[in-house]
Amino acid sequence: MNRTTRMSPEMFDRLAEAVPIGRDAAAVRKRLVALERLLERSFVIPGIKVPVGLDLFFNLLPVGGSFIGAAMGSYMVWEARNLGMSKLQMARMAGNVGFDWLLGLIPLVGAVPDLFFRSNTRNLRIIKRHLDKHHPGTAVVDAA
Repeated sequence: MNRTTRMSPEMFDRLAEAVPIGRDAAAVRKRLVALERLLERSFVIPGIKVPVGLDLFFNLLPVGGSFIGAAMGSYMVWEARNLGMSKLQMARMAGNVGFDWLLGLIPLVGAVPDLFFRSNTRNLRIIKRHLDKHHPGTAVVDAA
């Protein structure tokens, strides 16, 4: 028996709320905040209480991990282009991703600078400044 599973409208709404799929500035902001959290602040290292994300773990993989991290960081630059950000802002963001990529090419040792140079956090800050200026309705007040 061949059964196809269909997503109910309620399930789709919950998924769309968790990972917004729209092209509007508010949806882009939510996606990029979620991506930055995943890459930079997903876990806390016990004992020293330093938040880290997948980007640090990617850098533990020789060479290939740095490319994966750079590809995921480049997605933020692509979203910035879709938001109509200036070429200077996108160049700064690409520089952040490129610098993080170069640091990650150093086997094992390249993961240490990732604790201090968080390219995705820097890029999210640039995007948030743009959104706050050009799309003030997307601004979110953090309670923490």
